[in-house]
This record gives sequence, C-alpha cells and structure tokens, in this order.
Amino acid sequence: MPWTRGAALRPDHRTRLLASGVLAEVLDGLVLQEVTAPLPDWWHANGNALYLAERMSIPAEMVAVLTTYPFHDALVVCATGMEFFSSLLVGGDGATVFVGPATFMAAADLYCDARSTIVLNSHVVATGKAIVDARNGGSVIAQPDQLWAAGAYVVTDDMHRLEDVATGARLNPYGAHVRLGRHVWLGRDAIVSGHVEIGDGAVVGMRSLVRNQKVPARTAVAGTPARVIREGVTWSGDDTP
Repeated sequence: MPWTRGAALRPDHRTRLLASGVLAEVLDGLVLQEVTAPLPDWWHANGNALYLAERMSIPAEMVAVLTTYPFHDALVVCATGMEFFSSLLVGGDGATVFVGPATFMAAADLYCDARSTIVLNSHVVATGKAIVDARNGGSVIAQPDQLWAAGAYVVTDDMHRLEDVATGARLNPYGAHVRLGRHVWLGRDAIVSGHVEIGDGAVVGMRSLVRNQKVPARTAVAGTPARVIREGVTWSGDDTP
C-alpha cells in the first residue's frame, strides 16, 4: 500500500524506545519515517505514532485490524517488512512495539496490551506461528540473533487470574517481564511465560516450559518445568556433522 511518510523519528520517541529496551546500535542504524496517511482520524489526534523503515511496508489489512478500536499514545515501529506476519494488535493506551531489522516471523501474532512493551531488536527468526503476548504492563525484550522453531509461545501473563481461595492473593504472573539474551534458540512448541530471563546462547528444548525461571547463558534446558540438561553449549544455524 502506498503509505504517505513524513518526518523522521522524533527525539522523544527515540528516548522512549531506548528506555523500552531497543539497543542504540540497532536504532541508530535505521532510517525511520512516520506514517501520516492513510490512517483513521483518531490515530494522530490520540497521540499515536507508526514508523516504517525505508523500503519497508505493512499490509493495509494489518493496519485495518490494528486500528479497529481507538487507543492513545501507542508507539509502533516496523523496521522490517510485515507481510509474512499474521497480526499486530494493540490492546490499550501507552503500548510500545518495536520490530527490528532482519526479522522474519512466519504467520506470527504480536499482541501488546496497554502500557506494555514488545521489543524484537533484530535478526529474530521464527519459522512458523509464533505468538508474542505482552500485557498488564509487562514486557518481552529479545536481543539480536534469535531462532524460534514453529509454535514458540512467549507471553508475560496467563490472561486469567488464578488466586488462593483463602487469601484471595493472585498466584500466577501479572505484568511479568521476559528477557531473551543474544543468540537464543527456542525449540518447537517451547513456552516462555512469566518473569523469565534467558541467558546468551541458551537453548530451550522442544515442548519445554520456562516459567518464572532464569536460564543461565550457554546452557541447554528441557522439560516441564525446564531444567538444565547440559552446560557450556553453543549452537549454530548450520546443520552440520
């Protein structure tokens, strides 16, 4: 679609992106322009901003769904082509979404709730039907160089409240923060949920659950819940003997 592009990235938006977890080395390598049209009248009036990198686009159908319900103060930056994504949804005011360069996520769904954050810094590859879901003020921050096999599910919350009958206290994560270090490999149907930190170079095995855990760098973990099965590992995208 022939988007009308306007000014470059505003200084206050740059500051917001950096504070949200976008790396300066990634952001400063981009030429971003704000999309001015065609967008609904309420989009700019409500203080929202959509930026595209040069030569990149976003399908009109995706924007039509994104703008179904009004919200305020959302900042969305697409530094890669969004044609192969399935959806990009914002669920309320103050959401921040950054899809970095050289990112390819086939049929992926991205959902960012009010005051929540999704940052995919760069070179995030998901081979099929990944879901990234940040809500209740939570965040998902992925450092450069990710490989996610089909069915990866990265989510801050369970979307429903689980509570203790006697005390009424919430038992499951709310507004959690997920951090994936550099060069992380998520196996097929891996689930990453709650307050999670995955170290650089780590591998999460097929159909494993990492929930409210810290995965050390350069380890392989597997199981439900995940446990370390090997230390001192590295991995390559090349499938060689």
